[in-house]
Amino acid sequence: MIRKIIHIDEEKCDGCGACVTACHEGAIGLIDGKAKLLRDDYCDGLGDCLPVCHTNAITFVEREAAEYDEQAVMKNKQKKMQESGMKINHAGCPGSKMHRFNTNKDEQITSDISPIKSQLGQWPCQIKLVPVNAPYFDGAKLLIAADCSAYAYANMHNEFMKGKITIVGCPKLDSVDYSEKLAEIIKNNDIQSVTIVRMEVPCCGGLEIAAKKALQNSGKFIPWQVVTISIDGKILD
Repeated sequence: MIRKIIHIDEEKCDGCGACVTACHEGAIGLIDGKAKLLRDDYCDGLGDCLPVCHTNAITFVEREAAEYDEQAVMKNKQKKMQESGMKINHAGCPGSKMHRFNTNKDEQITSDISPIKSQLGQWPCQIKLVPVNAPYFDGAKLLIAADCSAYAYANMHNEFMKGKITIVGCPKLDSVDYSEKLAEIIKNNDIQSVTIVRMEVPCCGGLEIAAKKALQNSGKFIPWQVVTISIDGKILD
């Protein structure tokens, strides 16, 4: 099948190994001091390895490649963990690993505080559903946010959404390349700035990569920033 997959330029690769660590599917390894794509079916095409490559040796290409095989990836992870003597307590996507947070159940919201008002400025808000051309995009400060961010970060509405047009998505669940649509939105409208709010989990890197690619492909120079939220609701530096 023809699909999006990573390509590693060996001449640019200096063998630092950052991409090997970043690839949670185990698709990349170091061979003779160079990063190599070991198996096509281990690469999910989200590109968590791209941001960590300081030599820009990794890019996306579309070519004939085996379909991503999540079961094969999970079996490979289990095998490696068994070989290293590690206890297997989770074998899926790192972003799906279970966590329990110790929130203060006794903490009460004082009654004199008014309910927080929604700062959502338009509908629909899903990237897949918003039209490319819409009146609310003209002169807008655009917020591109991960679906989970509003649940993880308590002050999402007032701190990030207020005064912005918010569009949301999840690259892991939607399994689409947002970059083309985002590029059209930025290209065809008077967007003033772009803020990307993502979660710290690796799969959320696909949202950041798509937004950065869209900015590049739009041909415009627009102020932008990326904010990363931890799974326990903190802003990471």
